[in-house]
Formats: sequence, structure tokens, C-alpha cells
Amino acid sequence: MRFITILLCFFYAAAFAQSDTTFKPLQMGLTTKIYSKALNENRTVNIYLPPGYRQDDTTKYNVVYVLDGGYEEDFLHIAGLVQYASQPWVKRLRPSIVVGIENTRRQRDFTFAVQNLDFLNKVGYKKTDIPLYGGSAKYIAFLENELLPFVNGHFKTSGENTVIGESLAGLLTTEIFTRHTSLFNNYIIISPSLWWGGESLLKELEATNLKVTRPVKVYIGAPKKEEVPMMYQDAVQLHDIMQKKAGANLKVYFDYLPDETHATVIHQAVYDAFKMMAVK
Repeated sequence: MRFITILLCFFYAAAFAQSDTTFKPLQMGLTTKIYSKALNENRTVNIYLPPGYRQDDTTKYNVVYVLDGGYEEDFLHIAGLVQYASQPWVKRLRPSIVVGIENTRRQRDFTFAVQNLDFLNKVGYKKTDIPLYGGSAKYIAFLENELLPFVNGHFKTSGENTVIGESLAGLLTTEIFTRHTSLFNNYIIISPSLWWGGESLLKELEATNLKVTRPVKVYIGAPKKEEVPMMYQDAVQLHDIMQKKAGANLKVYFDYLPDETHATVIHQAVYDAFKMMAVK
């Protein structure tokens, strides 16, 4: 037995030591930096192009925007979901471009301005935990006036845009829906941090007379309610408010994922969203 083990080890070592073995990078996307006047900084943008994408044909593609879209954030696994969901034998999604925006100052960019931070005590944070905040208006201007035109100018886009946000990015996604409803066609909101501002965004949405002039779909995903009961209740309330405003142009979907936590929910939720929303 010892002889066989030694012999096997020899063959394995020989196989990996062969001089004719070569390795090449496996490319699955592109990356670039664009300067944002709204944010006064360079932003890294990661881009996945679907198989068969060619600049010289007439095919146009939907775009999925990932707010936590850095290489070490959610870009890779969301691009993988898009690739899988658009396979011809799966057909959950049309072949789509994925655009991931890498974060620099996440708390600053994803939170709207507030008069004070007293509400942080309710959720177990201290004011020093969030030194920079209130920059979402500039970030939305970056999306609307700089990033979307940049993507549309460089790639063959159809005009059908989806945005994905979880936690604070889910707060921002809800803000975009509330204040700039027509900016995206589909909103995937996962475990949103609606506690920001003392849940003032929920109150604002409830009081807003939404003008939905084209078809819009919203998915709201919530992990197990026992983990953070307030966030679950906020997600339910968000759904209830939106459902009251739903009509011919607004469809709202709620998804409770009791086996997932705030940290694990995004992957399953995004796949569920593709399935429930049937973005074609």
C-alpha cells in the first residue's frame, strides 16, 4: 500500500511538472474608471458582456446595474446569476449586460441627508459609526447623468434597465424608486436599511403621488424576520405601501426567505427576483 501511495504521488507530481502545461487568464468581464463630476472622484465600473455580444450586429441588450458592484463585492456572483438565468435552457432572463459600480464611501453615497442622527440609537449604532453620510442625491445624479449615458454610449443597450441594491444599497434603491421612479424599469430591493432617517423614506413614499408613466416592476426580498425584526417589518411595510399604489404600470412582488440572513440573502433573492419578475 505504501508503494502504491508513493507511486501515485510521483505520477501527480510529474503531471503538474510537465513543461508543456500553460495557463491563460479566463476573462469574464471588463473594467474601467470614469471621472464623476457629481461625486468629484474617479469611480471603478465593472462590466459583464453576455456570450455572443458583438459590436457590429444589431442586437440590443438589457442592462442590470449592481450598486455594490466591486470585484470583491457582488459583481462576480450577480454576473454569474445573469449568465445562468439567460441560458437558453433556463430562460429566466434575456441575455443582459451587467454593470457593477465599485464603492468608495458606501455610507456617504447610499444615505440621504438628515437633520440629525438621533435615530441611530434605536438601531444600535453610534454617531461615530457613520462619519460620512447624506450624499445620495449626488450619487443618483452620477447614475442618471453620467453612468447610464456612459453605458448607453459605449454598449448596445435596449433601454430596459434593472437596479439591484441590498442593505444600504437597498435604501438607495428605494429612494430612487420614490424620487426618480422612471430612472429604472425594474427595482430589486433586498433587506433594505429603511431605518435610516427614522424610517422617513417610508413616510415620504406613502405620501407621494407616484406618476408611473411606463411599466415598472419592484421586487422586495426579506430574510428571516427573527434576525432583525425591525428590518423585516420595514420591508413588509414597504411592500404594503407600494401595493396600494400598484396599477397597470406598477407590479410589486414580495419574497420572504426564512432560511437566509441579512448577510446571505442577496444571491438567492436576486435569482428569485429574476424568476418572479420575468424580465424579458
